[in-house]
Parts: sequence; C-alpha cells; structure tokens
Amino acid sequence: MSTRVVVTGLGTTSPVGGDVPSTWAALVGGVSGVAPLAHDWAEQLGTRIAAEVAVDPGEVLDRVKARRLDRSGQLALVAALEAWADSGFADAAPDPLRVGVAMASGIGGVTTLLSNYDALKEKGPRRVSPLAIPMLMPNGPAAAIGLTIGAKAAVHTPVSACASGNEAIALGIDQIRLGRADVMVVGGTEAAVHPLPIAAFGQMMALSKRNDEPERASRPWDTGRDGFVLGEGAAVLVLESEEHARARGATVYAEAAGAGITADSHDIAQPDPEGLGATRAMTMALQQAGLAAEDVHHVNAHATSTPQGDLAEAKAIRAALGAAADRVVLTSTKSMTGHLLGAAGALESVATVLALRDRVVPPTINLEDPEDIGIEIARGKHPLPDGPIAALNNSFGFGGHNVAIAFRSA
Repeated sequence: MSTRVVVTGLGTTSPVGGDVPSTWAALVGGVSGVAPLAHDWAEQLGTRIAAEVAVDPGEVLDRVKARRLDRSGQLALVAALEAWADSGFADAAPDPLRVGVAMASGIGGVTTLLSNYDALKEKGPRRVSPLAIPMLMPNGPAAAIGLTIGAKAAVHTPVSACASGNEAIALGIDQIRLGRADVMVVGGTEAAVHPLPIAAFGQMMALSKRNDEPERASRPWDTGRDGFVLGEGAAVLVLESEEHARARGATVYAEAAGAGITADSHDIAQPDPEGLGATRAMTMALQQAGLAAEDVHHVNAHATSTPQGDLAEAKAIRAALGAAADRVVLTSTKSMTGHLLGAAGALESVATVLALRDRVVPPTINLEDPEDIGIEIARGKHPLPDGPIAALNNSFGFGGHNVAIAFRSA
C-alpha cells in the first residue's frame, strides 16, 4: 500500500484576501477581486482590468528581505510563512534533511527582468541590479522558501504554464511516497500584472475586455464570456506522510490522495477540443488515489472563462466521471480571483481542501446565461454531504499540460 499523504498547513495571498481565512470567506461569499488597473501604463492597453492581490506583500514582509525578492518571490514567501505556521512547524521544526519544497511559477520573475532591461537601456549596465539574476530566475521563490524554512531534502520548481501549481503538488505527493521527504511545502506563485504580459495575452485574444464591468468580467461557462482576467498571488500547502503527521499530533485538513499528469500534444495554446488529455489526467488521479468516480462530489475546475477551454473541460469531466457526473457540483473560483497562471492550481487546491473541510462549494459568480454542459454548477454556495467524500482540482496549461489532483476528506 502506498504512503498516505495528508495536508497539514495552508497559506495564501490572493486577489480576494491576504491570508487563508479572508480568502476563503470571500470565495464562499462570492466576492470578486477584479478591479480597474490604477497604473498609468494601463491606459494604452485594450484590457485595463486585473485581479491584483488584496494585501501588498510589502505590508507583510520585512522591508530588507522583500527588496531582495521579485514580487513573485514576495508573494510566495507570504503564503509559505502562513502555511508553515499553520502546520505548527514554526514552533517545532521537523528534521531539515526530510523537508522539501516544490514551488511553481508559470512565468517567474518577469517584472524584475523587464525593469532591469529598462534600466540597462536607459541608464547603462551599471544600473542593473546585482540581485537581478536570483530575483528573476523561476526557481527564486522556491529557493527563498527553502532558505527560510531550512529545507534540505530538495527544492524544485515545476514550470508548466497554468498547470504549474498543481504539478508542484503532484511532485510533493511523489517525493513523500518515494521516501525522499516526510514534509513537502508545495504550491505556486505568479506576479505578471505588467503591460507586456497583458499586451501579449491581449494579442492572443485571450483576455476579457469588459473594462467597464471588471467584477463581471470573469464568467466561466457563461455564454457571454470573452476571455480570462489576469490575476496574481500565491498559495501553499504543507504535505506530510500520514505517519509523520500522526506522530506529532498534527491537524489534518484532507488527504492529498492522488495526481494525474498528461499532455495533449494538440496545440501550443488551444486545448484538445474533446478534452482527451484532461480526461486521462482525472482518471489517473482517481486510480492513484484508489477512488471510484462515485466518490467524487465536487470538482474545482480550471474553467478560465475562455470560449473553447470551458467546454472542452466540461466534456472531459463528463467522460472521466461518467454517470457519476450527474451528482457532481462544479465551481470555478477564477470567476472571483481571475486566473493566477502558475499559481492557479495551488490556490484552487486550497479552496478544494477547504470545501471538503467545511462541506461547502464556493459559487461561480457571473453565471447569468450558462452553457448547457450537463453538469451542475454552483451558482450560490452549495452544501456537500457528510461522510467520506472526494474532490478533484483541475489545471491545464499552454503547451497541452494537464494536471488533476484528487483530495479525500479527512
């Protein structure tokens, strides 16, 4: 029997809250974190809305430490410190040789890269920061977390576009089951609210242009959806072997029961229209978890609010769960947070774990004229049944990356 892996700590900083309690309350309450961009540079863009974090990391971190990190690293550290404290390890640290990190990012330190290139062009090479390389490298956030908590098992940075956060969770499960660590700090971070990424996504026709109605712009499965809303933030889960958690009397949120990772090999940006790779990812996650489709009562979907992606995922969920999909409740918390790219899966996994704990599914807001996908979508907060139940969290990324995580109630 494979090692059981449990979730013992959660942390986040998101567009709807500066920590887990405030974020979860906002999600259950249907609160949008999307707003007009107040930056001067936004005026030239076709899309002038985004979901920036509710609490700036500079308000949380030590000023000197914050200046040595890209914004993506700052957000990651805020979330990791909360999760580490929530797990109880801030007061009683585990053996550092048995602690690892897997902190993902889809884009990495893009604001550091671009700001230093601007400095180079305008003022010359001597004005480039000597910290630019450790700040811009994609593994910078993972390294910062590892240094802060003293992780010596291994420090990883999965990069698979918008599937990155879930791939980090899958990697954490594997590391514990392979006996390489007892504790893994896993998650994702992203801070790409900058004119270049917004312009680039805009040129792909991927972003919503509801500039006059920002809180209504992200609308997964609604027939009026016109693209996703870019968000920023970070989320972290502390994973442990069940044996290690029980030995120290840890509080367990849920079991991280299984993961499935596949690739579409269809298109660099568009999903397989039939969702075949996504179907296989969900099926693999359930198989690894030892779960049947009938055990699944909730899916926190990737559903970004794009015309093709939302429908392909719905087909995939129906194919993976079969008749059991008739009683599954879907939600897309991206309707409130926007799309956090490499951090999306991690934030949505936190939401999935809390849905199992509290037996409630957060709503999908802005669902005014829903597509007929044949699966129930939570339009208000939706109760989940008592007893042992399971939930899935999906993440899919440019390049055809598909990752599904299966969680089982504690």
